[in-house]
This record gives sequence, C-alpha cells and structure tokens, in this order.
Amino acid sequence: FLILLVIGQSAKSKHPKEPGENRIKPVNKKVKPKSPKMKERESADPSSKSQSILMQVMDKGRFQKLAATLSLSAGQSIELRCKGSNVSWSYPSYLDTFKDSRLSIKQLDKYGQLILTNSTAADTGEYSCWLQLCNGNKCRKDETKTGSTYIFFTDKGELFVPTPGYFEIVYLNPDKPAVIPCRVTTPSAKVTLHREFPAEEIKTDGINIIYDVKKGFVYQHPTSDHKGIVYCKAESQGAPQISIKYHLLYVEVPKGPPSTTIAASSNRAEVSDSINVICTVLGEPDVDVNFSWQYPGQQSERPVIIQNFWRLINRGTGHTTRISKSVIVIEDFEARDAGNYICIAQNLQGETTVATKIELN
Repeated sequence: FLILLVIGQSAKSKHPKEPGENRIKPVNKKVKPKSPKMKERESADPSSKSQSILMQVMDKGRFQKLAATLSLSAGQSIELRCKGSNVSWSYPSYLDTFKDSRLSIKQLDKYGQLILTNSTAADTGEYSCWLQLCNGNKCRKDETKTGSTYIFFTDKGELFVPTPGYFEIVYLNPDKPAVIPCRVTTPSAKVTLHREFPAEEIKTDGINIIYDVKKGFVYQHPTSDHKGIVYCKAESQGAPQISIKYHLLYVEVPKGPPSTTIAASSNRAEVSDSINVICTVLGEPDVDVNFSWQYPGQQSERPVIIQNFWRLINRGTGHTTRISKSVIVIEDFEARDAGNYICIAQNLQGETTVATKIELN
C-alpha cells in the first residue's frame, strides 16, 4: 500500500490555507463521523478504485485513503510507503536529474519507503509506486497492486511549477497532441494562455485547446497556425504571475525508420591517408537516433574515432527538422582498412542500414 506521512510543516504553512489544502485538516481532529464522509466522496469518484490502495498516515497512526490529487504546503516533508517486498517508484523526473539529496528511497522488509524533505513548489507532480513480479532476472509490473497520487505543493510566491530554464521549445506535430507544460502549484488558480506577438489571449474551447491542471495547455490537433511564442498567466488571490516563454515549432517529418545517407570523404585512399565516413539522418526534432558501425578493421581492434552530434535546422515555412550525424575517422589508412563501412541508424520506429566502400589505391 502507498502511504503518505506528513512529517512536519514549515513556517510557510502558517499562511492562510488555499482551498485545496483544507482537505488535510479534518484528520487531525478526533471526530470519527468524518471518516464515512470521505468514503462517500470516494465512491462518487470514478478513479477511487485505482486509488483505493493509497493511504495517508496521519498523526497518532491514523490512516486515510487518498484521492487522485492532494494539496500540501511547500516546506512540508513527506513520507510515502508502498507495502511489498519489491517496490518500484515514479516521481517528478527532475529529482533524478539533479540527484536531489532531499529525496531518499529505501526498500525495507515489508514496504518501500520514499521520503522527501523540505518540499518546494518544483516537487509538484505525480508520485506512484507498484509491485514488481520477478522470475529470475526478468521483472514486470503487477498492474493489480499500484498506487498513485498527484501532489500540489502550494506556494503563493510560485504559482507555476518552476523549470530549470527561462525558455522552452515545444514541438507541434500534426500526428499527436502538443503540451505547453505551464503547470500550477495551486489547483484553484485561474490560468490563461497568451501569444506574445501579436499580443493576445488564446481562447481555450475545451475541445481543440484544453487546460489540464496536471499537464498544462494541450493542443489536441496542432497546425502550423499555432507556431510562435506563447506564455501562461496565473491568478490566485493576488497579483497575477507569468510563466516562462514557450517557442512553438511546427514539425512535419514522415514517421518511420531513420531517413539515412552515408558518404566518405573519398572512396579511394592511399596508405597513411586520413579518411572519414559520415552517416546522416533527417528526422523529427524530438526523436533520438542511435548509431552503430561495422568496419573492416573492427575485428583486429583497429583504433578509430567515432563522433555523434545533432542540431536543429529550419526548412522554411516554419518546419523544423533534426539533423543527426555520426562520423567515423580513420587516421593513417592501412590495407586492413579497405572494405565496406556500414552504418546502422535506429529510432523508435525501426532501423536503417547504409554502406559505402573504400578501396586502397
């Protein structure tokens, strides 16, 4: 079972409560009739079944089931527990990116434990756990034993969940929804979307453009008309706050295995020449490409230099493409280096193999 323990509150929690925060008050009172009311609310919530194994440990060992969302004040420390001997966790990814020392995860005999101390607005997000079923080295998720909740760490000074940068690129692909991730820390905040030029508010109709408090603004069917620079504005019992800016780039690249080409600096080489072979892929800006090589000197462990890099190019009319390259360099060409140079480029849709031949003069 996933259990949430409120360890303490910072001075910030003394400010007037946001509407969403009031949900944690009743559990501190010794009034038993409140418990059935919680059950009534949950039974009306269609997601209650999936949330039923999620428990919050309150003071003096009391337990309370959690709904799909929870609001706490930034500054509080929390402990999450998930009952089981082999538990996996999911939490806001930036906590991994920065190897945050405030996060501690342990597996004990009967439950997994996640502790987050001195929470901040940036910790707002989905927290979940599940049991792993293992057979030897192979493990899979037990879909029947999971728990999840989305926690808002409210902070009046930070209505938007903070991000590492001040500018972010969002790719508009006609085949899938695009998300402008201006998430808020206070679920009751009023959020609007604005274009920088021409300066105007972008109306959300709830069909083509919707606002999801857990994701941000979602363009269900992106088009080239949506490209440009936008930002979000949030208001909650005070002066409005502005999010970072988002640069919306329209993308239209056919899906499928990488579109790959290969070329050598020369297909004929003299002994001691320096030769390079370039493998190039044009594809979607947000799709990674992995390269691997097969070459004549590989078996004899011939030393070569391999470099991978990519950049974005604008192909006009607002279309953006990612150009990825892998270069293999052979210095001091020898007889054993003559032969076929094979590049394998792979993305999520498949792989493409291309080759070129270099002969010795």
